[in-house]
Formats: sequence, structure tokens, C-alpha cells
Amino acid sequence: MTDLTKLTIAESREALKKKEFSATELTEAYIKKMDEGRKFNAFVCETPEKAIEQAKSSQEKIAKGEGGDLEGIPLGIKDLFCTKGIATTACSNILKGFVPPYESTVTSKLLAAGANFLGKLNLDEFAMGGSNETSAFGPVVNPWSKDVPLVAGGSSGGSAAAVAAEMCAAATGTDTGGSIRQPSAYCGVTGIKPTYGRCSRYGIIAFASSLDQAGPIAKDVRDCAIMLKNMAGYDAKDATSVKVDVPDFEKFLGADIKGMRIGIPKEYRVDGLDEEVAAYWDKAAEMLKARGAEIVEISLPHTKYALATYYIIAPAEASSNLARYDGLRYGNRVDGVHLDDMYINSRTAGFGREVKRRIMIGTYVLSAGYYDAYYLKAQKVRRLIRDDYVKAFEKCDLILTPTAPTAAFPIGDKSMQENPITMWLNDIFTVSVSLAGLPGMNLPIGLNKNGLPLGMQLVGKAFDEESIFKAASALEKDINFKGVK
Repeated sequence: MTDLTKLTIAESREALKKKEFSATELTEAYIKKMDEGRKFNAFVCETPEKAIEQAKSSQEKIAKGEGGDLEGIPLGIKDLFCTKGIATTACSNILKGFVPPYESTVTSKLLAAGANFLGKLNLDEFAMGGSNETSAFGPVVNPWSKDVPLVAGGSSGGSAAAVAAEMCAAATGTDTGGSIRQPSAYCGVTGIKPTYGRCSRYGIIAFASSLDQAGPIAKDVRDCAIMLKNMAGYDAKDATSVKVDVPDFEKFLGADIKGMRIGIPKEYRVDGLDEEVAAYWDKAAEMLKARGAEIVEISLPHTKYALATYYIIAPAEASSNLARYDGLRYGNRVDGVHLDDMYINSRTAGFGREVKRRIMIGTYVLSAGYYDAYYLKAQKVRRLIRDDYVKAFEKCDLILTPTAPTAAFPIGDKSMQENPITMWLNDIFTVSVSLAGLPGMNLPIGLNKNGLPLGMQLVGKAFDEESIFKAASALEKDINFKGVK
């Protein structure tokens, strides 16, 4: 029998219907890959017995010609999604031992579609990081690593690595400033951050509430379309959920892109952009042009303020959201003489360095005397960044940019560890998209001279993921990217 983990969701789904193999056999194949791939540290909680149980139930439904869109498909779940009866820690010591009594809306939808869950995936603590090195469970190792262990990107590094190493058919991720797209680029997989409000945030442990958005990481564009269709939808439990129809994204794959206008932002030719990334950017534009798309230069003049704006707004919201973790009601508690001591001891022991840094920044910019100077001003600049996109989309239908300025770097890279701003610069092409609430997809474009994957990003108008899927499927066909050997 062929290696079942090589199949895409679409291929597995078709083969299951034809009874070429069973849902149990498919799940067992992925469990074997999980066992072989522990060196990547992608999973922080494995649930193989539960997955087999779910697979058996799927098998019965398939045999009766029933079942959902993802019936029998084994998935990995980022450890930021609350899963009923399964530990959910956001990879932080402060939530050590926390088992939610309820299910997030996104994972509920996936279960309803027939998926089974192999376990919870590693991430940067509370999704704060760009390399998956801030996790309380240790860093994720990129499956493309050779002599030196490389980062898998963050914060959804476990999700991207698990898909790249074929330890799950696809995975959930969340994206606050690039946390689906950047790790997807580093690991050579496909990932889409949908429009803010497209997927419910209910049951997702919050980092920055006005930015966080769930999305899928998968082996190819079609699988992302299948996953997103089953993850998205209005939810009354989430005040930021938008009541819009969820299209069948698969129907837009392979569509003609002749006449589609692709914008290239002139401000994105920045210092630090790797020459090979820039060359692939030009190559991707040529591929789209060869299919009849029109390449137009656009301007996003407030791009230079995006990182500074993001690193004021996101920590401010994090400071507010993380105030609830006091060791009193749930999670890890460190006792003290007085109540205040218990709060201080629990938060000191529970939070890691990067989380503490962002809480401190956030508390500072929200404090009396600084709120107007920093937070309020950042919100005004955010509006200008959003307006830049509105104007740009008058000239184009989609925007093409690199996803990250370089390929994955070594774990423990001193330049990244000693200066957090260097690490934050890895999100230079993704944060403005998040600030504007727009959809963006990473697509693997090729390998650099060291054999490491590089990614391109397609950005669309709000709730126009369809155009992204059209262009991405065309580009994917021309690229013909192969995964980890």
C-alpha cells in the first residue's frame, strides 16, 4: 500500500469514499508518522486512542454513504484552541494542567464535518513569537533542517511542521501578525489567514482580540479551501464574527485569471530582503502574467509604520487579555503569604520572557499619560494603513508580496535572541495585512541555494478569499513545488 500520509485531504476523501482503505488505516498511518517525527517537537499532547475511536465512527458513516466533508480525515489542532476534555495550555506554564470543559467553535465545526484529532500542536507561548522558541515545551524543529536545527516559524510552528512532516493531513493555526503565513513559508506548506471575522474566535485563547484570526495550514491550495470552508461561518458567541455567506472555495480553483490585476507594492523592496526571495517574487509575477494577469505597481505608503503600530496595539491588547491569568481560578498556582504574593508568584513563574516583555510594553502604552501618545496614535495609523489598501485595491484585484524576507534561520540564533526587534522584523510583510483585517495566503514558491523553502503571499480584499484561491491554484500549478524529501 502506498504511504497514505502522502495523500492530500482531497485525495484521501475520494479514496475513503471508494473504500480503497479505511479511516482507521489512514489514522494509523498518521499516528506512525507522529511516532517517527517526535524529534520535531510538533505535538505537545497526543491523542491517538481518541483519534482511532473517532476514525472507527467515521468508517461506519462512510460505509452507510453518510458523513461530513472531512469524514475520517486526521487533523492536528494548535494548542490555542479549546478542546473539550483535552489539555489546552497555549504552551504556557500558567495554564499547565488546564482541561477545558467546552469546545471552540472552529474545532466544533471540524468535528461536525467528521474530522478526527490526533492531538495538540506546539506554538509560541500565547502565540507571542515568530520562531516557536518561546513555547514552554521547547522549540519546534523545522522538518527541512539538515546539519543545523532550524526554526519552524511562529507562532503556528507546530502546525506548519506537522503538516510538512506529514504527521497530520492538515492543521489549524491562528494568525495575529503573520502566524499562519510565516511558518508556512519556513516549512514549505500552504496556509491562509482569512478575513478578520470570517472564522469564529470563540474558544480560541486570546492574544490580541482585534487581530487574532483562525485559519488552516495544509499540503496544498485545494486542502486549504476544503479546511477553510469547514472552519468558517458566523457565530453568535463571537461579537467580532461577521454574518457573511461562506462560499465553496473549491469551486474557484483552476479558474481563468486572465485580466486579473496583480499589485506589486513598491515599498516592499526593503533592506534585509534576501536576493533569492526577491528573484522568486519577480518569477511569481511573471508566472501570473504568463497566464494573462496584468501586473501593476501600487503604493502602500504607510507600510514603514506597520511594525511599530502592530507592536503597540498587539501588546496593549495582550496586556488586557492576559490580566485574567492570576493562578486563582484555573491553571498553575504558586502560593504566597498574601493574595498579592500569590498573584505575583503565579504570573512570574507562569509567563515566559517574551510574554512578560509584551505585557510590560502593553501596560506602558495603556497607562495614564501615554495612552494618547502611543495607543491612540497607533490606532489612527492603523486606519491609514487600512486606507492604503482600500486605495490600492482600486488599481488591482490582488497583491503579491514575499511572505518573509528570508528562509528559516537556526534555532537559538544569537542575533534574534539578543535583539527582539530583529525577530519582529521577520513579520515585516505580514503585519500590515493583519492590521487591515485582510485575507492573505502563503504559497511555497521554491527552494533557495541551501535547499530551504521560500514563500510568496497573495493578499485579497476583505471577504474575497475566492480571488486568492483562483490565483493561488494557477500559481501552484506552474510552481509544482515538492515537499520535504
